[in-house]
Parts: sequence; C-alpha cells; structure tokens
Amino acid sequence: MKKNKLTHNPEKMDHEEITRINNKSIAENSDKFTKDGRIIAAIDIGTTKIVAIIGAVSEEGKVKVLGMGKSNSQGVSRGVVLNIEKASASIQEAVRMAENESGIQFDNVYVGIAGQHIKSMKNRHSKYIQSKDNEIKQSDVDDLLEDMHNIALDAGEEIIHVIPQNYTVDNESGVKQPIGMFGKCLEANFHIVVGEIGSAKHIYKSVERADLKVDKMILEPLASSSAVLSNDEKEIGVVMVDIGGGTTDLAIYYDGILRHTAVIPFGGNVITMDIKDACGILHRQAELLKVQFGTALGEASPEDIVSIKGISGREPKKISIKFLSKVIQARMEEIIDHVVFEIENSGFVDKIGAGITITGGGALLKHLRQLMSYKTSLDVNVGYPSRALSAENQEVNLPIYSTSIGLLLSGYQLEKENEFKEVKNETEEVDDKLIDSEEEMEMEDEYGENNFFNQLKEKVGNFFEDKSSKM
Repeated sequence: MKKNKLTHNPEKMDHEEITRINNKSIAENSDKFTKDGRIIAAIDIGTTKIVAIIGAVSEEGKVKVLGMGKSNSQGVSRGVVLNIEKASASIQEAVRMAENESGIQFDNVYVGIAGQHIKSMKNRHSKYIQSKDNEIKQSDVDDLLEDMHNIALDAGEEIIHVIPQNYTVDNESGVKQPIGMFGKCLEANFHIVVGEIGSAKHIYKSVERADLKVDKMILEPLASSSAVLSNDEKEIGVVMVDIGGGTTDLAIYYDGILRHTAVIPFGGNVITMDIKDACGILHRQAELLKVQFGTALGEASPEDIVSIKGISGREPKKISIKFLSKVIQARMEEIIDHVVFEIENSGFVDKIGAGITITGGGALLKHLRQLMSYKTSLDVNVGYPSRALSAENQEVNLPIYSTSIGLLLSGYQLEKENEFKEVKNETEEVDDKLIDSEEEMEMEDEYGENNFFNQLKEKVGNFFEDKSSKM
C-alpha cells in the first residue's frame, strides 16, 4: 500500500503532520535538510537483526540519529536473503519503529550488502584526452568509471562498487586528483567489488515489498569503515574487521585509499551453533551462554560450572565455562586464520601501521582482542561509531550499530559526490560553449576582414581594367 504524502501518527505524533522524505535531489526536496544536516535513511539487513535508521548528517560528518528500529532477521542467512516474504516483513517492522520514533516517513533508503558471494578484483584502464588544450575534466574521469562498469564478468555477476586507487597522467604516476591537470593520456587503477545478480535482486525485492526504494547498495565493510576508522588510520594503514552474525567483513586501507575487501562466510552464529552441538542444548540457550559467559581464550576462563535448564522436565545440564570457552576459541581461531589469509593476499601486509580495528557484535566477545593480537602480531582495538555520532546519540555508540551508522555516512557522501559532479560537469559544459563561441567570433572576424580585402582587391582590379580598356 502506497504511503500518503502527509499522514498522521496517533501513536507518536498526536495528529501532528509527518514530513515525508524522498532522497533524490536538493532541487526536488528542500525537506531533506534540517538544522542538524541532510536527512538520510538506511537499512542494515543482517543475519541476526535488521536495523532501519534515519538521521541528519552534518557537513562535518556528524550523525544525529532521529529514529531507529530493530527487528529479528527472518529469511536471511549469512548476509543473503533466502526468503523474500519473511525478510520484507522484518524490514517493515524495523521501518515502522524508526518512523514512529523519528516522526518522519521515508521512501528512499541506502541498503547494505554483504554475503559470501561478494568478491573483489583489480583492473586498469586508460583514456586519451580529446579536449583542445589537453586539460583533464570531470567528464574524463567519469568516462573511465563508466567503462569500468561495462567490463566483462562471469555469468550472473554484477558490479557493486568501482573505487579508483590512483591515476597516472602521461608519465606522472601516483596522482590522486587528476582533474585540472594537463596531459594526453589518463590512466587509473581500480578496485572493483562484484556480487551475484540474484542476491542483489533478492535484497531489492525485499525492500520494494516493504514499500521502499533502494537508492544505492553499499558494501557493508565500506559502511562500517566510515563509521569507526579515522582518516589518520586509513592513511597509515589499517584493517577493519566487522564480525557480524552470519559473516565477517574485512576492509584494508592504506594511504587513505581502500586497497582490499573480503567477506568471510563465518560469524557469531556459527559459534552459537558450535556451542549448541557441543553441549547438546537449545540454540537460544547457546546464544545466552556465549553472551554471558563466553570468552575467546580458554586459558583465561574460570573453572566455574553453569547449570542449564533441561527440556521437557529433564535434569539440568552442567556445563563447564572452560569447556565453553575452548569451543569458542577453536572457531574464533579459524575466523582469524581467514583474516590473516586476506591480509597476506592483499599485498599490504607490511603497511598495516595502525593494526586491526574490530567492530560488529562479535567484537564484544571477551578476550577477543588478546587472541587476535596474538594470532596476527598486530595491535588490535575495538571500533565504536562514537567519532561519527553527535553528543546526544551515545546510547547507540555500540559496535553492533557500526554498519547502520556507516550507511548513513556513506549515503551522505554519495549524494555530496553526485552533486559535485553535476555542478562540475555543468561548469565544464558552459566553459566549452564559451570557448566555442569565442572561436566562432574569431572566425567571423577573420572572415569579415578577408572579405573586406577581397572586395577592395576586386574593386581595384576592376578600376585598372576599366582604365586599360579606355586606353
């Protein structure tokens, strides 16, 4: 059912009008801005939870969360939507809570995408500059990006992100911003993120059935990185590891540029399943044990015994905390081994000056920092989205919301970049027209001068012909 432009919400607003936000352009929607910044809405579709969030993002990159809704994730496994109807129902529930809390209805959202189908690749492309003075313009950079979106892929795949690494202008390499430079050839290295078309379509369909439109899908490790990593960390070299319920997402930055991304198909849920199978208990009991008593280091756990209520009148089960922790440690070491493999495979293993930042719900596991630091020989810290949050939103300053906050920041950045490109391209078009007009005027002036001398020459010639005929 389509939403009305202005509606009433008796639960929250007491008949106050609810503003409808449509994230398209400034010209179309002046309602997109408040005194706190630009209004952005996003949905984080996770394996264990679905979060709908709406916030105002300021020019300084600070997020003021206006409303947030969280529902249990249904129909999603390891970051992939498997049941569209169930996923859509969970999205609607989360959206309803976010709208009630904020008093704002939103139609357009940025959506996170992850899953084991995600992969990345490197590519290089070049373009000859066609302008008369060989000045590189925004349109030249856009042409390179567009060409990258059209490269050949395996059947059933599509491009999610094309991220420039660096540019080369003629023989000048390592250029970060080529616009305005002069050269005959522009080359660039690109980091390309690819996913399965079917998985992306399932997300689109789930969101659309919740009566929403997807503005853009954003790779979740990119979103999380924008929320928990500083520019200094990205410059010196850092690995961001987001341990979610179904997957562990990884992003590596160096010199301020994204260098490598990966999605590892293991997360907190597989640890819960290990506990369930090892202890012979229910899934909900295993999750409760993991959260309350679990630790990533078996040696650091106490010798205590926990009693779990038996099912159907059976005797309670006695479970050793040390045994529980050894089960957790075994799986966490496997996940860390995957992380180490991706770091080594990235080619930047020697450039991780800032170490590893872990975030997501799994980052709160006790002694995980110590285990990961021991296994990787790198500094490890827990990343919170505090650097991106305004002072009044500290209640959501938790690693489990890093992706949600990051989606707002990423959506804001995309809109700013698109507006900049539009203005830049319009300016270049005007400049080109002015240059063409000046050249036309010069040609007209030159033609006028030549025409005058030709007419004078003809008249003089005719005069002398007349004189010679009379003689």
